[in-house]
Amino acid sequence: MKGGGLYITGTDTGVGKTAVAAAVVRRLVADGTPVGVYKPVASGVPPGGLAAGSDAAVLWEAAGRPGPLAAVCPQAFAAPIAPPRAARAEGRRVDERLLVTGLSACHGAAVVVVEGAGGLFSPLADGLTNADLAIAAGLPLVVVDAARLGAIGRTVAVVRAAAAAGLRVAAVVLSHVDPLAGSLDDPASAASIARDSAVDLATLLAPIPVAVLRHGRPAIEPDLDWRRLAGGG
Repeated sequence: MKGGGLYITGTDTGVGKTAVAAAVVRRLVADGTPVGVYKPVASGVPPGGLAAGSDAAVLWEAAGRPGPLAAVCPQAFAAPIAPPRAARAEGRRVDERLLVTGLSACHGAAVVVVEGAGGLFSPLADGLTNADLAIAAGLPLVVVDAARLGAIGRTVAVVRAAAAAGLRVAAVVLSHVDPLAGSLDDPASAASIARDSAVDLATLLAPIPVAVLRHGRPAIEPDLDWRRLAGGG
């Protein structure tokens, strides 16, 4: 695709992808970058359409409401399960072609930020995963994991699997999905695990940048050049 872009993916569902994607979008907008946002498919969307607080709406608001909200997420299903199963529960199918062509709604944007559904190899449709869509769109990845016990193993596994699939990882972000309890003097506390996981991942994954989104904070630390990482100049 023309311009640059980032595909925000995760090690699993519920790891903070939307918060990270919105933070990336806000930083790009603050730099004066025209940003397009796209959520190819969503499940767990209440009947009646995308509402305030949905993943798509959060991205749309962060980007300054570019175009209609329906174009940000053209396929949505009610059941909070994998999209192809949620679609079948309604007697429907996920339109695989639309997953790719829906990106055209972001034409004119210097950088497109796409948030996937679930983990990198989670299914978006019966024959297509997040990894497949990222490859089709030609987008580098931002891999997100929750900053909790196991983050090192989960994240390294996904980064290596992405490389094996031919995908480039632009950055890794550990998200503090919940407030971190405990003292940094206690090596087994949630706070220490989050801190130490970021340090260890930065060493293991170098030169891939590793950053952190703290709970309730609007910005990712350290401040990365997202436009450069996206290949948008």
